[in-house]
Amino acid sequence: MEYLKKAAVRSETEECSRSVAEIIRNVRGSGDRALLEYNARFDGSDRTELRVTREEIDSAYAQMTERELSDLRQAAEHIRAFARAQRDCIRELDGFSTVENSVLGHRIIPVSSCGCYVPGGSYPLFSTALMLIIPAKVAGVERVAVCSPAVRGKRSIHYKTLVAMDLAGADEIYAVGGAQSIAALAYGTEQIQAVDMIVGPGNQYVAEAKRQCFGQVGIDFFAGPSEVMALADGSANPEVLAADMLAQSEHDRMAKGIVVTTSRELGMAVIEAVRRQLGTLETAGIAASSWNTYGEVILADSLDEAVEIANRYAPEHLEVIVEDERILPRLVNFGSLFIGQETGEVFGDYASGTNHTLPTVRAARYTGGVWVGTFLKVCTFQRFQRGAMREIAPLVSRMARGEGLIAHARAAELRMELL
Repeated sequence: MEYLKKAAVRSETEECSRSVAEIIRNVRGSGDRALLEYNARFDGSDRTELRVTREEIDSAYAQMTERELSDLRQAAEHIRAFARAQRDCIRELDGFSTVENSVLGHRIIPVSSCGCYVPGGSYPLFSTALMLIIPAKVAGVERVAVCSPAVRGKRSIHYKTLVAMDLAGADEIYAVGGAQSIAALAYGTEQIQAVDMIVGPGNQYVAEAKRQCFGQVGIDFFAGPSEVMALADGSANPEVLAADMLAQSEHDRMAKGIVVTTSRELGMAVIEAVRRQLGTLETAGIAASSWNTYGEVILADSLDEAVEIANRYAPEHLEVIVEDERILPRLVNFGSLFIGQETGEVFGDYASGTNHTLPTVRAARYTGGVWVGTFLKVCTFQRFQRGAMREIAPLVSRMARGEGLIAHARAAELRMELL
């Protein structure tokens, strides 16, 4: 393995953790007053009613063009159709038996409420609203509360994001962002009722707030800066790969694009293509900073080594552009897989139907991305008739006494004596 371009190491900071802890304490102690102060400080918003009204939503629709509305609806339907297909794969279990006259099974129960965090930041990320809210509603979540920051210096969430939230089926929308919104969703304030779980991406402060509130609420996963890896041989088009690296790099200055290739010529051509394409990119300031600092091009000795690198890195997005696709089953650590040169990672970002809220910083080793199952609980049940009870109770009694838990044993033994 050889680095044709090596990334800088991301620095860890304790300042973020301390700042977030203070924000959470203030929100828990002062409720809405803290949220309003943070709205003014961080977003320049002086609104006092945090919940977005129906009138604001209708006003946002009025600003949309017919094409914009049509595009949102089409993307939403793709996402909804895939979420429904996933939900249909998750079955309830009833009538299973380990001993005669017993019934075991499980129910599929949606969480009662969830909070969705939709970032604002540099861009109106209306696609994220679709990706979070739609699978939650398909899963059957009764109350979906959404938080997003107001446009800097204004009172309102970006109109496109607001329309996407409404189209997706949000029950409540609040104009508040950052770590303070995560604290509000976790603990509740006067205006925002607490939820059972929180999903959605965000900056390092949002991610840290989710980490610190985990336990009080469930979360999807701890998300860091966005990343894409392309595993490619000499058959790949360097211009396409460069475009995909820059698409990821323009997210923010911490984003990361990685090319792993068995072809030195391809790797060098990608580096040159990125340099050339940056000259025509309106977002070159952010994209260049991200690519120059964190972009990587790795030359692998073989496809086998390339697979090892990919599995070790466990990238959020993994593109595979190789002639020999027999390696695909061996790729096991990724948030979402994009197979073939025609399958752009950006398709998954917006409208293919799969979810773009995915694990980063190696979390794909142990979890997938947000999906309809994120919002579902698999809860077991059992029913024993007398015959089944008399068959299993002696086993349970012996095991309990073996552990020294005598009350456990007596709970089984008394049933044999009294029932």
